[in-house]
Amino acid sequence: MTTPPPPALLVAGHGTRDEAGAEAFRAFVRELGRRHPELPVAGGFIELSPPPLGEAVTELVERGVRRFAAVPLMLVSAGHAKGDIPAALAREQERHPGVSYTYGRPLGPHPALLNVLERRLDEALGGTDRSDVTVLLVGRGSTDPDANAEVHKAARLLWEGRGYAGVETAFVSLAAPDVPAGLDRCARLGARRIVVLPYFLFTGILPDRVREQTRAWAAAHPEADVRSADVIGPEPELLDLVMERYAEAVEGDLRMNCDSCVYRIALPGFEDKVGLPQQPHFHPDDDGHHHGHPHGGHSHSHAH
Repeated sequence: MTTPPPPALLVAGHGTRDEAGAEAFRAFVRELGRRHPELPVAGGFIELSPPPLGEAVTELVERGVRRFAAVPLMLVSAGHAKGDIPAALAREQERHPGVSYTYGRPLGPHPALLNVLERRLDEALGGTDRSDVTVLLVGRGSTDPDANAEVHKAARLLWEGRGYAGVETAFVSLAAPDVPAGLDRCARLGARRIVVLPYFLFTGILPDRVREQTRAWAAAHPEADVRSADVIGPEPELLDLVMERYAEAVEGDLRMNCDSCVYRIALPGFEDKVGLPQQPHFHPDDDGHHHGHPHGGHSHSHAH
């Protein structure tokens, strides 16, 4: 009896108008394929950058793939991971009859990524004692409180046991506090040294904005020692984590964070979102940000 081939790996990215950021994603997908020649590997974006996710699925199908596992290359479970990617995958399944897939979970504040963040902080500090360093972890920002809470969770996990004076949280779009307000808070708390740490996988327009806003705040507060750290980048830990998420999806061991999801649990002020159909949406803070998906309701679901 012939053993069926393992499902292919489809990596789903957000997309950016920054070509360097888009190429970083594409190079990351190529490296995954190089490291795992036993698997067909492809990747695509929900919006803004080529190739689109649908084109990546077509590429796999043309290579003879009938089963694949989709892993969202995203740090938090926000609208893209909860709604847009499942909607896009459902549409691709309709376009390619006979194809089946499973859907993995976002990366989250995995211990391996926390170690990379710590490394980025060490690089920015250049050997400075971390005991008087306050970190400002800056997430993307979302209208989904669960997604924003995941950034706070990452901040707390980064602080635990690593010896920093503190780890505060800010967002670069759609959520408060913004970067200047986050830096103000650090200063009011008596921070002697501040490192602004972007909670992003690759470079792009928003990480650049974090750096620019940090530079502007530091120029207005010459008494403060403020430094900027780099994004996570295509580190070996990230490559390994994607394969861990792939294995979870293939084996059916999905542990999506649903405990504080507004589409499942009635949270104060968000009761109207429970059971709400998911629709592709628009980010006003991203330059030229729009979705090329048809606008239809899609039930909130974590696995297919």
